[in-house]
Amino acid sequence: MAMELDPSRSPRAFWGEEIKRLREEAGLSQEALGKLLFCSGAYVGLLEGAVRNPQEDMSVRLDDVLGTGGHFLRVYEMYRKSSRYADYFRHAAELQGLALTISEFSPLLVPGLLQTPDYARALFESAQPLRKAAENEEMVAARMSRAELLDRKSAPMYWAVLDEAVLRRPVGGEAVMAGQLRYLAALFQARKALIQVVPLTAGAHSLMVGSLSLMTFEDAPPTAYVEGLLTGNLVDDPALVDQCSLAYDLVRAAALSPEASLALIESAAEDHADAANRAVAQE
Repeated sequence: MAMELDPSRSPRAFWGEEIKRLREEAGLSQEALGKLLFCSGAYVGLLEGAVRNPQEDMSVRLDDVLGTGGHFLRVYEMYRKSSRYADYFRHAAELQGLALTISEFSPLLVPGLLQTPDYARALFESAQPLRKAAENEEMVAARMSRAELLDRKSAPMYWAVLDEAVLRRPVGGEAVMAGQLRYLAALFQARKALIQVVPLTAGAHSLMVGSLSLMTFEDAPPTAYVEGLLTGNLVDDPALVDQCSLAYDLVRAAALSPEASLALIESAAEDHADAANRAVAQE
């Protein structure tokens, strides 16, 4: 029975089970409810099966259509508070798990799916120096859990283009950065990720203003995600997604070949390792 679920332990599953329970009580099929919600019956099935995460706007529509007096919105708020991801990134993280392909560009940081624990920890610590270590470790664990996406049997095809500045900034110190870059090289060599680097000598390029992630899906139109300080924006307007795709194609054209990019990553890793060794020798 759906009501046997503990909403405090699994608000995501409870949200989906409640859709099914209250839909059936109303005598509606998935197709009939989908028409009232302006979506397909198949999508209602994804919501009921917790394949898609609870959403605020859908919760409001469900409460309106099923006359549940804010019930779904309350469960959504419970889910939101239990999530390990920031509000602005939650939906993007869900979509990454469903994507067939992920194409990312980053001007300053190694993308989250490619980060080592030490690198991620250094980022979290620098973002909020007074945050408790235990909270940082929870965030590191969440990021590493998300990165397991690339190890799945049905992993998406992942393509990253990085500005060379990403390789040069010693996030977490020289030793941590050397380890991070060696990890990038290992992912590349294991064919889990295709990585290219835009060299500093390329000058200005089409994506200097910020990061970009493009995702394609089997049964849904492509989506773009752009992120800034404490903000993120999912773009699904076809014209805007096309513009984002063009910008990505242009920056990829300005990048080194995959082979030359790998050589640059390995060279930068050795530079950071040498710097770390010199620092130890001087102590």
